[in-house]
Parts: sequence; C-alpha cells; structure tokens
Amino acid sequence: MWTKCSMWREGGLALATTLLLSWTAGSALAQEPVRIGHVAALSGASAQSGEAITRGLALAIDEINAKGGVLGGRKLELIQRDDESNPPKGLIAARELIFKEKVAAIFGGIDTPVSLAIVPLVNKEKTLFMGVWAAGTGITRNGANPNYVFRVSAVDDDVDIKLLKYASDKFGAKKAGLMLINNPWGQSNEKGLVAADKDNAAIEIVGISKFENNDVDMVPHLTRLKEAGADAVILVVNAPPGAQMMKSRERMGWKVPVVSHWGISGGRFPELAGPTAGEAHFVQTYSFFGKQSPAGERVLTALKKKYPQIKGPEDIFAPVGTANAYDALHLLALAIEQAGSADPDAVRSALENLKAPHQGLIKTYNRPFTPDNHDALGPNDYIMVRYDGDKIVPVE
Repeated sequence: MWTKCSMWREGGLALATTLLLSWTAGSALAQEPVRIGHVAALSGASAQSGEAITRGLALAIDEINAKGGVLGGRKLELIQRDDESNPPKGLIAARELIFKEKVAAIFGGIDTPVSLAIVPLVNKEKTLFMGVWAAGTGITRNGANPNYVFRVSAVDDDVDIKLLKYASDKFGAKKAGLMLINNPWGQSNEKGLVAADKDNAAIEIVGISKFENNDVDMVPHLTRLKEAGADAVILVVNAPPGAQMMKSRERMGWKVPVVSHWGISGGRFPELAGPTAGEAHFVQTYSFFGKQSPAGERVLTALKKKYPQIKGPEDIFAPVGTANAYDALHLLALAIEQAGSADPDAVRSALENLKAPHQGLIKTYNRPFTPDNHDALGPNDYIMVRYDGDKIVPVE
C-alpha cells in the first residue's frame, strides 16, 4: 500500500532521473565535436596543395580548440578524403562526408572541376562548402538560392584582370597569347580573360591554344602563338603540364615572358620545369616573406613548431593553401558562434552577415561575405610571385 510519502519519494526519484538524463544528453551534445570535412588532392602530382590546405586547417583548429572550441565547449574535428584531382572521386568523397560523417561543412581543394562537381550536391543537401583554392568563377557564382558555397581564395574573373594588367605593366606586353588547360577551369579563364581584354586597351589577345593535362610537347602550341605575334604568354594550368610548357619554351629558345595563374604552385613545378621555372611569374593571395602582421608572425611560429621541417618562409610550399584555409576556418568558426548553432541555414546566414571584423592572416575581414557575394577576396588581395629555386618569393 502506497503512502503519500512513498509517492513523493517515487515521484521525486522519477523527476531526478528525468533531469539527470536531460542534463546528461545536453552535456553529451555540448561535448560532441563539430566535424569539418576536407576534400582535396592528398596524393598524386598536386598532393602538396592538399597538404598545404591541411596545414592551414590544422593550425586554425588547434587555435580554436585551445580556446575551448565553439558553442560552449564543442571541439572541432577534421575529417579528410582524397579526391585524387578526379571529379567523380571528389563527389563520392563529399557524399561520404555528408551522409556518413555528418560534417557541418566541407572545405574544398585545388581543382575547379572537382569543386564544380560537388557544388550541386552541397546546395541540394544544404551543407556548407568553403572553397580555399579552386578559383573557377562558377563555384560560388552558381545560381543557387539559397547558396551554401563560400570561398576564401582567388576568383578567375578577378585573377584574369590582374594577369593581363601585369603582363602589360611589368613586361610592356601588347599582344598576349593564351595557353589554357582544356577543362572547366581553362574554360572559366578563357571567358574571364576575353572579358578582361575588352576592358584593357593596353593589351590584346592574339591567340588561344588549349592542351590536355597529359600533353608532353607544347612546341606546336607555342609556335602558333609566336607566329601570331604574342609577346607574352598567359598560362592557366596545374604544375605538371605547366612544367612541360616551360621546357618546350626553353627548347624553342623563345624568351617570351610567362604570366601564370597559381596552378603551377600546387605541385613540384620547380623540379619538373628545371632551370627556367623562375621565369614564370604567377599570382598568389599571400606570402610569408617580408614583414609579417601579428597574425603572420603567429602562424609562422606555429608552422615551425608543428612541422619541424619548416625553418622559415622558404620551407612553406603552396603557401596560399595554408593561408586561405587558415582564414576560412576562423571565419566559419566565428559564424558558428554568431549563429549559436552548427545548423547550416543559421551558419549560412551568419556568414553573410558577420558582425565583428576579423584580423586574419591575409587581411582584416570586415563583413567578408554578403547575400550577393560569397567571395571574401578580391583583386586588391592578390600579389605576384615567382620561384627562386624551391622558394616562392614576391616580385612586386
């Protein structure tokens, strides 16, 4: 027979049990990590670029987690997949990160074709995607509404303006010949360069030659451009075929200036191209050479500590991968905190309306994204560099 006292005891026990379970569930949620996905070339000819991105993400995660993580104690956890610079493999990797690993966001790698393959998936599944290398204009400007794709990296349309202007200003070029990889990235830059040419009266495009990734002999391509009167070559390609182009140019004895997109910095270009590698000037978003900001000093110190093989700026390969990824992850973490949640819609809205300025590695970001612009960097954030041996050094 139950008494009032026993009923109160039973009721109190049940209430205490419920509160304990509720607290335990809430505590477990608070401690569950926020998973960050990364899809990039982690093997093959462009593996250095993937490793550079990994280093930038790892440094940012170390800093954020050391300060307690996000959302009241949730640590960030990096989960990576190798796309081997192959769009179908990149798409499979992204699906696995979304559906199996339940990542809060995916960071994209070097290849525009891979990123373009992933973009429709992330927009359909409402998963945040942060581009930190691939520059294809259509990656962020993809027509989706809402658009879950953001980028802290170069944008082809803006880079193309820079490349033509640099060829004219630096080398006095008046006639540009284009050497473009025959894929969606090359197509993106062909469109951007033709548009940039219309707005630049100092230089005109006199020839366009397209080649395949596995082409070895570039002499026929270069000969056509030379015969067209080109006094500068604008190069859009990744490291291995870019090196073949430089070797073909050397065999021809043609000393034409080469102004390149940054694909040649994503692999073993100096080794593959040989002694003329330093004659190609190319675009970057950051250099660890010269006087550094407080953020630059902090990151350089952290790189040396985490990766003992790094003794100085000359040992940092593919620096844009590290710099872009580092800044992008900090911006994502700020948006998660501002949203008070890892919910993709809330974080997307927060990214488009970040309230406080952020002192990043590349620059101070003051509302880097808007609903109409998902690219945090513009033409004023680009610098020109070249190889000096294995080092990437500024030339302006």
